[in-house]
Amino acid sequence: MPRRRTSSSSSSTAPSAPSVPRNRTPQPVRVRRRTFGDFVKAFLAFVVLLVLVAGVPLALATQIGWPFPDGAPGLDWLQREITVQTFLHILTVVVWLAWAQFTACVLVEVKAAVSGVGVPGRVPGSGPSQLLARQLVAALLLVGATAASLTPGLSQLGQSLEGNQKPAVAAAQQTPGLFAQQQEQAAATAGALAEQAGQAGQAAARADGGAAAAHGDTKYYRIQPPEGRHHDSLWEVAERHLGDGRRYKEIFELNKDRVQPDGSRLSEASLIRPGWIMEMPGDARGGELVEMPDEAPNVSEQVQQQISDYAKTGDHAQGGGNAQGGGDAQVSLPEQRPAPTPANPVTPATPVPGPGQEHATPAAGQAGDSFGLPEALLAAPLLAAGLLGALGRRRRQALWQSALGAVGGRRGMEPPTPTGDAQDVQDALLVGADPEGVRLLDRSLRGLAASLTAESRPLPVVYAAWLSGDGDLHLQLAQPAGKPPAPWQQGQDQTFWMLARADAEGYEDAETAAPYPGLVSLGTMDDSRLLLNLEAVPGIVSLSGTEADRAAVFASVAAELATNGWSDRMTITLVGFGDDLTPLAPNRIRHLDGFEDLFETMSAETRQRRGALGAAGHDSVLTGRTGPAQHTRWAPHLVLYAAQPSDEQAVQLAELAADAGRLGIGYLVGTGGADLPGAAWEMEITGEGRLLAPLLGLELDAQLLPAAQRRAVVELFTDADPDSGPGAGPGSGPEGGPGRAGHTPPFLVDISEQGRPAVYARLVGSYEIIGLDAPDGERSALLHEALALLLLHREGVHPRVLSSALWPRGVTADVRDALLERLRAWLGTDPDGTPRLAADATGRLTLAKSVVSDLDVLRSLYYEATQGRGVDSRQVRGRLLTDALVLVRGPLLADRPEGRYRWLTHEIVDAQLPLLVADTGLALSEFHLEKNRAEKAIEALNAALRTAPADERLWHELLRATHTTGDPDRLRALAADLVARSGARGVPPRTEALLDELLPTWREGVAAAG
Repeated sequence: MPRRRTSSSSSSTAPSAPSVPRNRTPQPVRVRRRTFGDFVKAFLAFVVLLVLVAGVPLALATQIGWPFPDGAPGLDWLQREITVQTFLHILTVVVWLAWAQFTACVLVEVKAAVSGVGVPGRVPGSGPSQLLARQLVAALLLVGATAASLTPGLSQLGQSLEGNQKPAVAAAQQTPGLFAQQQEQAAATAGALAEQAGQAGQAAARADGGAAAAHGDTKYYRIQPPEGRHHDSLWEVAERHLGDGRRYKEIFELNKDRVQPDGSRLSEASLIRPGWIMEMPGDARGGELVEMPDEAPNVSEQVQQQISDYAKTGDHAQGGGNAQGGGDAQVSLPEQRPAPTPANPVTPATPVPGPGQEHATPAAGQAGDSFGLPEALLAAPLLAAGLLGALGRRRRQALWQSALGAVGGRRGMEPPTPTGDAQDVQDALLVGADPEGVRLLDRSLRGLAASLTAESRPLPVVYAAWLSGDGDLHLQLAQPAGKPPAPWQQGQDQTFWMLARADAEGYEDAETAAPYPGLVSLGTMDDSRLLLNLEAVPGIVSLSGTEADRAAVFASVAAELATNGWSDRMTITLVGFGDDLTPLAPNRIRHLDGFEDLFETMSAETRQRRGALGAAGHDSVLTGRTGPAQHTRWAPHLVLYAAQPSDEQAVQLAELAADAGRLGIGYLVGTGGADLPGAAWEMEITGEGRLLAPLLGLELDAQLLPAAQRRAVVELFTDADPDSGPGAGPGSGPEGGPGRAGHTPPFLVDISEQGRPAVYARLVGSYEIIGLDAPDGERSALLHEALALLLLHREGVHPRVLSSALWPRGVTADVRDALLERLRAWLGTDPDGTPRLAADATGRLTLAKSVVSDLDVLRSLYYEATQGRGVDSRQVRGRLLTDALVLVRGPLLADRPEGRYRWLTHEIVDAQLPLLVADTGLALSEFHLEKNRAEKAIEALNAALRTAPADERLWHELLRATHTTGDPDRLRALAADLVARSGARGVPPRTEALLDELLPTWREGVAAAG
């Protein structure tokens, strides 16, 4: 009996064919009559073939000679002089070889075209040559009697040749040679015939399928409900009934966009729900299949009716091509909103990334090179932003702890300058980070939680989040949860909630717990970034692949979970990791030695969480994260088990993970094989960096953190710890006063009269430049900003770091290079001809020593006063400290324009400058108090407080200096001012103890003032 069949050729279309729904009403096959133009094209193809196949060797043989030597060559030819004739002979041999290869391609194509069997064989190393031969043969035989027999071979025209060639028309346009026009004409003709052949095949398949349905012998399958934790999938259906899981695509093509009994549709990259009906290919076998409508005695009348209704939709699934069907514990790609057409479209030579990828590839148009920076971090904007933010916090913490005497000694104002891989990784973080994207994601999720709480609605279970290329956020729900709160909108179906980027920018910070802290980036798919909610997966997520590839995925997941900006609290347990990632977040990450420790720990926590949920009356941790019941017990715990467990251990893990989604516990487990007992979701990482999950319909460009970059990231964090590295040790002054630990600034200025710089920039306060003419008004802001960045990084700035700082949305290489040339011309050269802007051996941009900022001078003066010439000369020390304090005119770049200098958020100079000023004021105060000059000391401390008003050390010294004046009223007034500044937080304990010592009655004065 006839069955509906699927064919790969039935879906083939010409490259220029518009995209249309796959299931269409049968169309009559258009029969194209051969025209005079066809005969002309065939004649031209014949002429070209004749010239290339016969003319070329004839011309070579008559004009130059055969390539074969007359006899065996002797050794004397090695000693002959190389002349022009020698090169001509070599070129002749090359031409003979090219002719032989092309002739072989013509023979292969003619044989395949005449026989009409299969796809032509591939001649090794002959990509463009074989494509040209194929197009010429097709054009020649287009008008011949055997045209009908060419359909199988020509249906492949315009498609890829073993995945390594371009479509026919595009390839013809790019093929060099004398016959480009003929090639293009032949490709167009072949493409037209291929389109006819493809339409004919589709029409035949539809007609065959329609006849089969009319006779009632088409086979159907009804998706079964889940057994235990396993859900039916297209892959498993194909494996059971077609003998090969890879044939799931055939089932997908037959059922795409057709309305299911529950009203939803099967769409691209999505899976299936229980109760859905799948039409099957004709060779499907198995007892669960049903032939309808008259051959289903064991099927209920309701199901018979559903299948009968479904059968009528086979050729009418139009208008829903983009609908998405959510699934039970499944992930699918959300539909994208059509991008608005810009008034002035950007040409391909000037790419501009979308808002969601401003920092992912900000140098997308920069000549396509990465200047040696690690691409893995450049393509991970959320991970890079988390790492960069955490690194900045760690460095600030080290500065503050050092300043307050929390560690043994001062390490200086500058963190250690990274080198090698660590330097490249730091630059990659600066280029790739998207802090704005992290901020919007966090605000959007917290805003959703706050809105649902206001409506007394629970948080829905979210399996995944998609960040689209245009910056929109899509949440994929486990099941429909009603209408989302404004400004959220329902997506393509009831399992998608969508928030447009413009609406997300309107959110304010919400005082609520992070609702989905287990979201973590896995990779990108079709310009959208997938974040999987590990704590919501109903069971174990397995990851297969080689050990190194798995480790790169595990490290990326762990690093992002430890440093992301959309989580409040979480615990990350790592087992089987080669490198210790604890320095990234000591409060979040913990290591366990092996499976026994993990099983014991997680068994106890699972019991504890179950009991806590029961006692609180919650059905899951999600209900505990909204409303007044927010508690640390609802923080997620994510387990990353990189070492492959045994089958017995896997079963034990599966038992623990059976209820994990409800308890806020997620498991990601590595395996060397394809199967892991008890795994709910299975993923595979390939050597090419692709993350595959066939049962979930996912194929991502994986987000990775390879071993070398993982070690470099850990090195950055380790060097930032306040109790590591050089300089840690005794040597701080009393009460955390100015330490004397040996630390040299990264750039020392000659502060003598002979060291007057050629270019002097004032950064501390208003931005001023002395020694240069004012630049072009239109580009003045960019040139000033670029110079400020270089002045704050005397160690050098990577060109991509500079461009991403100036143009966060991306810039092309020509624009960047033009700015650098203007900057070089503006800065000029020193008297000896040395340019003031140069590049070091690594390609990083550096300034000459003749270009100096007041911050450089301030650092140098303080260093000379405390560790240089001022150590042995009291007079010199006083003069240097006084000169340093005079330089302080306000905060750094006080008058910077709105919207510019955003890169300063990644810097720690805003923490360094107040500490440096405070250290200078403290040192000068100490200098004056040694001679009992209290008023001078008070003057120095007040000057420092104008820049560092929150430095507790300054207030302590000011209280002591005021106490030495012997004026209790003045001391009482200062105490009242200090209490007023403290506000609701109250006076710090150390300050309170000092006040008790110097002014025991200070509380009475505060009470009287109150």
